[in-house]
Amino acid sequence: MADITAELVKTLRDKTNAGMMDCKKALAEANGDLENAETILRKKGILKAGSKADRATKEGIVASYIHMQGRVGVLIEVNCETDFVAKNDIFRDFVKDITLHIAAASPQYLSREEVPQTVIAKEREIGAEQVKDKPANVIEKIVDGKIEKIYATLCLLEQAYIKNPDQSITDFVKSKIAELGENIQIRRFVRYAVGEEV
Repeated sequence: MADITAELVKTLRDKTNAGMMDCKKALAEANGDLENAETILRKKGILKAGSKADRATKEGIVASYIHMQGRVGVLIEVNCETDFVAKNDIFRDFVKDITLHIAAASPQYLSREEVPQTVIAKEREIGAEQVKDKPANVIEKIVDGKIEKIYATLCLLEQAYIKNPDQSITDFVKSKIAELGENIQIRRFVRYAVGEEV
């Protein structure tokens, strides 16, 4: 069995726009062969979702969810391409599932691009300090791994979906793009909890 490195997964992800877990599974199935892994993703319809990612999303809904006797609330905007899909029960159930996830998982940012560099710099400094006795090349890999875990904790699109932890929220979105045949984008959200700062 080929060693599936993070670099190999990233290469396939950059090439196909498929989710990290989908890329990793496809590479494992293809025994590390990039071309074969891309074919596997195409057969599963995952690339079909990626090809819709550039299409404009000017319709959609704003939805809310109040949880735990009013102690947690979520407000979200999710966009799609047409009013027809915005009114579709599958789309609305998807949006509801995302609000439930946000209430439970408490992400702070939508994507890694929104995380301030000061936060990442501080986490890098802390991570490096924790493993300072290791060789320099090992420290960098360990710190990179810690940063990836931080993104997976803080960023909605990178979190493991609470109803299916093997799937990221990005992968969940792509599955709905493939199912509905339209681009879908989570545009923004806010989560309120009694006593917490926003």
